[in-house]
Amino acid sequence: MTGSDDEAAAPRFRNFYGRRHGKALRPSQRRLVAELLPRLRVPGVSDRLPVDPAALFGDARPVWLEIGFGGGEHLAHQARLHPDLGLIGCEPFVNGVAMLLNRIERGGIANLRIHPGDARDLIELMPAESVSRVFLLYPDPWPKARHHRRRFLCRENLAMLHRIMRPGSELRFATDIPDYVEHARREVAEAEGFALAGEDSADPWPDWPGTRYEAKALAAGRVPAYLTLLRR
Repeated sequence: MTGSDDEAAAPRFRNFYGRRHGKALRPSQRRLVAELLPRLRVPGVSDRLPVDPAALFGDARPVWLEIGFGGGEHLAHQARLHPDLGLIGCEPFVNGVAMLLNRIERGGIANLRIHPGDARDLIELMPAESVSRVFLLYPDPWPKARHHRRRFLCRENLAMLHRIMRPGSELRFATDIPDYVEHARREVAEAEGFALAGEDSADPWPDWPGTRYEAKALAAGRVPAYLTLLRR
C-alpha cells in the first residue's frame, strides 16, 4: 500500500465494513490520486466542516449525489450528459476512485467532485434540501441475514437522505439481489418521507449507460431490478 493510496482513504468516523483497497495501483493511477484527487475532493469532511455545494461548483446549480460509484461509469456518464449540473460521488474503495479519476481526466469532465470515503460522513455535513437526485446503484448486498443491518438502504440512512434531498426528488436504486429488493420495500414502507414510484422494473432508466456490475449480473443469469423512490 503506497502513501498515495492512503490519501484516498477517509478517516473512519463510524463502523465501515467494506474494502478500502484492492490490488496495488498502477503508476498512472497513483499519479491521479496524488495530483487530481486533491483538486476534486470535497474539502473539510475529515474536519467535520459544513459542505457548501455552491462553493464546490462556483454557483447554485442543482446537485446530484451518487453513493458508492464503483468504477465511476455511471457517474462520469451523467456528468457528461448534464454539464449544467454538479455531481458528487462517494466511494471508499481507492481502486474505484482511481478508475473514476481516469475517466474524468480522459473526458475533460469539470462538473464532478469526489468524497473518497463513507457517504454518511459527507451527507451529515450537507445543507438541508440541497440535493436534487440520489443514486444508489448495485450496493453491497450483504447477503447473510446477520449482515442485513449493514445494507445502505435502511431507515436510518433514508432519514439522512430525506434531510438533504429536495421535495419531489428521486432516489434511484438498482440491485440484482431479489432479497435486497424486498428488503428495500420493507424499509421504505416503514420509513417516513419516501414512497415508491410505481413497481420495480427489469428495465433501467432511459439515461442508464450500463455498468460492469450490471454486466456481471446479467452474465450470471441474474435479473436486475430498478426502483425509483420519491422524496415526499
